[in-house]
Amino acid sequence: MQKKILIVEDEESLLKLESILLTTKGYLVQGATTGLAALEAVSVEPPDLILLDIMLPELDGFEVCTRIKKNPETKHIPVILLTAKKTPEDVARGKEVGAEHYITKPFKSAMVMATIEQLLDRKTA
Repeated sequence: MQKKILIVEDEESLLKLESILLTTKGYLVQGATTGLAALEAVSVEPPDLILLDIMLPELDGFEVCTRIKKNPETKHIPVILLTAKKTPEDVARGKEVGAEHYITKPFKSAMVMATIEQLLDRKTA
């Protein structure tokens, strides 16, 4: 069964890059470019994992993650925050809102893939 990953990224080029990377690894990929679109996508068809940027139009990634983790139907979905925000405060806030992992840009694809695989393996175990 193919795993579904939702990528929430407002930068079109990064969204394409991440989508290609994950598609070639055999994942079903869905993209969203705003926080509200991400919440909509999660409510319509919950993914197995969410790659979430923090700096987004409408709702930021922290707020999106908070809402996903507060919802009993979606709180089990692993969230990886993928962001240019690197301060210790941002990282701490990422943990506070319930994200499973925090990766800063620029990131290494191999590290992102390893994190995704680790979280999805844990979910199926």
